[in-house]
Amino acid sequence: MSSYLHELLILLFRNRSGSAVELLRAIDVHLPEYDDVRFESSDLSNLRPAEYRADLVLFLERGPRKVLGVIVEVQLACDEDKPYAWPAYVANLRARHRCPVCLLVITIEDAVSRWAGRSIELGPGTRCNPWVVGPSNTPAVTDLQDAEENVELAVLSAIEHGQHSDVALAARIASAAIVASATIDAERSRLYLDLILISLSKTAPELLEVTMNSLGYEYQSDFARRYFGQGKTEGRVEMVLKLLLLRFGPLTEAVRSRLSSAPDAHLDAVAERILTAQTLEEALGPLS
Repeated sequence: MSSYLHELLILLFRNRSGSAVELLRAIDVHLPEYDDVRFESSDLSNLRPAEYRADLVLFLERGPRKVLGVIVEVQLACDEDKPYAWPAYVANLRARHRCPVCLLVITIEDAVSRWAGRSIELGPGTRCNPWVVGPSNTPAVTDLQDAEENVELAVLSAIEHGQHSDVALAARIASAAIVASATIDAERSRLYLDLILISLSKTAPELLEVTMNSLGYEYQSDFARRYFGQGKTEGRVEMVLKLLLLRFGPLTEAVRSRLSSAPDAHLDAVAERILTAQTLEEALGPLS
């Protein structure tokens, strides 16, 4: 069964059809001229009984004509069945729509990226070569304006770079994604924060404290000023409240009052627990 993380990553691309195209550009894939990007059924079976279903399929269109099909596959682990299925995805979609097709594989671990990027030998002189996006070639979105213009790419950037050896850089990327996620509709905000937190809790739980510090000291946007312009303590309270709201939904006045009067050390502890807490009560913890 697909994991929650796998499904959330697919939603990142479904929520913004241009994300896959922007990633292809980022890894220097030459794209044809197009006017629109449109999703298509991900059922890539032919008329035979074998069933092939990709994670996501979209088309670049120029006028009424499809100029490129893009198959998006989120791959969180190596799977030796995929080198046999992926060429079938490409061949079936190409035959059905009679247009060029490419395969874009999204990974979050370097080892899986190396595996997925291997040329698939189909026979003498015939190969299928997936395009792969992973930690090594995902754009690092550190600028808040860039993150707000493409929240989905910012979230993916935070996930991909969570294990970066430069912790300060990883914190700036995560901060931009978290703050940008807070500027969109509530449903996507909670979804994207969930995705960031689930990912970082698996790969870099120690990153949250650094991220929270960077949120308080580095961003000067209008949004950030609303949270930090009143002063360090007030800004910290507002950001912790915002993260709790995105993670667990509406907060009671009692919770807001409790955090508003809490010392800085307690606020920092709550911020750190947001990564792994399963409930609001667990995130709040005991009063110091």
